[in-house]
Amino acid sequence: MIDTLLMPFSYGFMARSIWVGGSVGVVCALLSCFIILKGWSLLGDALSHAVVPGVAIAYWLGLPFVLGAFVSGLLAVLGIGVVRGNSALKGDAVIGVVFTAFFALGFLLISLNPSTISLTTILFGNLLGISSGDAWQLVAIAGGCIVIIALRWKDLLLYCFDEQHARALGFNVRYLNILLLAMMSLTAVAALQTVGAILVIAMLITPGATAYLLTDRFGHMLWIAPLVGGLTAMTGAYLSFFFDTSVGGLIVVLQTLVFLIAFMLAPRHGLLAHRRRWQQEASS
Repeated sequence: MIDTLLMPFSYGFMARSIWVGGSVGVVCALLSCFIILKGWSLLGDALSHAVVPGVAIAYWLGLPFVLGAFVSGLLAVLGIGVVRGNSALKGDAVIGVVFTAFFALGFLLISLNPSTISLTTILFGNLLGISSGDAWQLVAIAGGCIVIIALRWKDLLLYCFDEQHARALGFNVRYLNILLLAMMSLTAVAALQTVGAILVIAMLITPGATAYLLTDRFGHMLWIAPLVGGLTAMTGAYLSFFFDTSVGGLIVVLQTLVFLIAFMLAPRHGLLAHRRRWQQEASS
C-alpha cells in the first residue's frame, strides 16, 4: 500500500511536477490576495490570455518564453491604459477588447507554424512534461515574486485597499501599480506552464477568494491563500498519476472544491453562517 502511494515520487518527471506545481500554486495564491482586494479579477483574466502571442513569438525566435510573455503582458496593459484614457469606454469593455485581440493574435501566430508550438500545451498546460530548465525558471519566477511580496506587502496592501490614501501619504502609486502588474504578468507565465492559458485565471483568483471568505485580516489571507494554492497544486499533480487525467483541470477542480467548502462553512461569511444570522434576526 505504502509502495503504491509513494510510486509517483519514483519518477523524476512526477516529482518535478509536484514541487514545481506547488511553487507556482503558492505564488499565484499570494498574488490572488492583492488581486481580490484591488478588484482586478478581470484584468488578471486579460493578462493570462494576453501572454499567449508573446509565448509564440519567443518560441519562434528561440528566446526564453518568459521574456516574450512578459513583454506581451505589459503591452496589453499599456494598450488597455491608452484606450481607456482616450475613449469613453468603461474599463471592463476596454479590457475585453484588448485581451481578446491579444488572444486571437496568439492563435494566429500559432496557426502559422503549428509544428513549432503546441497549441494544446499553451491552452491546457503541460506540467508533467516540463523540462528541468523550465522548471528552475518557473521556480525562480515564483521565488522572486515571493521575495518582493515579503518586502513590500504592506505598501501593496495600502495601494490595493485605498490608492488615493496611499498617494496622499507620499507613496509612489505608479511604481506600485507597475510592480503589481509585472508580478501578475510573470506569474501568469508560470501558471501558463502549469494549467494553461484557459485555467490560469482560476489559480490567480480562487485561492484568494477562498481566504477572503475565511478571514477578515489580510495578514491571515497571506497565509491561508498560499496554503490552499500550494497544497491543491501539489495534490492535483500527485493524483493525476493515479487518475491519468489533466493535471491543470484536476488542480483547478480541487481549488474549486475547497472554495465551495469555505463558501458553505466559513465561520462569518459562509452560507450557513448567513442563514443562522438571518434566522436569529427573523426570530427576534
